[in-house]
Amino acid sequence: MQDKVWIFDTTLRDGEQALKASLTEEDKIQLAHTISRLNVDVMEVGFPVSSPADFRAVQRIAHEVKGPVICGLARAMPKDIEACGLALQGAERPRIHTFIATSPLHLEHKLRKSLDDVIDMAERSIRQALKYTDDVEFSCEDAGRTPYADLCKVVERAIKAGATTINIPDTVGYTTPDEFSAIIHHLRNNVPNIDKARLSVHCHNDLGLAVSNSIAAVQAGARQIECTINGIGERAGNCSLEEVAMIMKMREDHLKVHTDIRSEEIYRASRQVATICNMPVQPNKAIVGENAFAHSSGIHQDGVLKAQNTYEIMAPDMVGVPNNQLNMTSRSGRHVIEHRLSELGYQSHDYDMDQLYTSFLELADQKGTVYDYDLEAMIYFNKLAEQDEFYQLQFVNASSNSQSIASATVGMSLGGELIQEAATGNGPVEAAFLAIERITGQAVEMIEYNLEATGQGASSLGQVNIIAKCDGRQYHGAGLAADVVEASARAMIRVYNLIDRARKVSNLKQQRKAG
Repeated sequence: MQDKVWIFDTTLRDGEQALKASLTEEDKIQLAHTISRLNVDVMEVGFPVSSPADFRAVQRIAHEVKGPVICGLARAMPKDIEACGLALQGAERPRIHTFIATSPLHLEHKLRKSLDDVIDMAERSIRQALKYTDDVEFSCEDAGRTPYADLCKVVERAIKAGATTINIPDTVGYTTPDEFSAIIHHLRNNVPNIDKARLSVHCHNDLGLAVSNSIAAVQAGARQIECTINGIGERAGNCSLEEVAMIMKMREDHLKVHTDIRSEEIYRASRQVATICNMPVQPNKAIVGENAFAHSSGIHQDGVLKAQNTYEIMAPDMVGVPNNQLNMTSRSGRHVIEHRLSELGYQSHDYDMDQLYTSFLELADQKGTVYDYDLEAMIYFNKLAEQDEFYQLQFVNASSNSQSIASATVGMSLGGELIQEAATGNGPVEAAFLAIERITGQAVEMIEYNLEATGQGASSLGQVNIIAKCDGRQYHGAGLAADVVEASARAMIRVYNLIDRARKVSNLKQQRKAG
């Protein structure tokens, strides 16, 4: 008999908190819609009490995203539970996920409480959460290092208090598959009311065992896996959604379990998370890496040509990797673009066709040929441009050679007023940044600058990602263009717009307090 394993996606909570710069509210909304298309069962979208911005993002997702259970995280504290409950009020199917540490190490050094104190806090929090929703999840933080007897006691009391899902996290990625499997077996055999809750696991990848531990737990009877797209998350990351989903799909005959994940949406979701979160996927990453379906060995190539399954256990289109690339030019009509985007998994509401087609023609005139990856990149960067931004790039002209200092002239619109400045630098990118600094009158501290190509060959678009610091906070700016200097300028201007938006929000709060 085959059983369903619930997929609990925590990309927007555990994954997001590990990024170098926080996602904007619009970024989170876009990713939430993308993740929901994977048909995940539960989507953990934030930690509402942590900041007003996180509260608003959770609130918006709860109202706008339909399908999955929408979950918020809360410590076992009254203010956390209340914030979670309020933020999730608009959700069709809300879940509150509350947690507290249970290992002796955490009890002694972090909480400085007894196990009985912690159990009392857990019970009160679960009962409070039940006032907002009948779907309450409880996690025993650092369960992997909690003695069996203690863990059984906490789990039994949590279920008795009303928790409908019990999560067993390997918080620091310490256990091995046999150890983690034994924990699940022990709970199932020794907690008398264990059948009244779904057992869940949340594994971290510090020893590279997050996926192995999660699958071992499923074999032992767990029926929910908490994971993230591309495995992003704290330290070495979380269990990878695409890996566990495809393991259970490809080895359903052996594991006797299944998920409801739409595997054909995996690749697109992976690409969007990598772009928006500024966390590129390593080429040899299982399922979604650039080399996952590539063959360089002559023997392998020959085998695949004769029979695909000689060296490929799954077809690329199973996870949404395009089998072919339709090359488009300025002569390609709008219907061609719409058709190709449909084949790539995009729906009409994912983009503004008028705006996209204008960008497409401009790029086609520059490059000659536009590829699938160009279209996908334009959709994301056009969404950034749709936002109401104070600073807008009008033009950038740069010159440099080995004989002289580089220079750049930048024209920007500031609330509708055109201002231009020129500057020199060690290279054209630095010169453009200095010109932008003069226009805005604001210096930022560069933390990280990364340039990569969105495709292959000399005609690739340049994608620039910047992490910059201002007012004690880090911001992520991204820019895309055929010209590297223009892409860099767009990324830096994005940073300035985020700073401008953050300051406006801060000023509004101060005015409200004063009023």
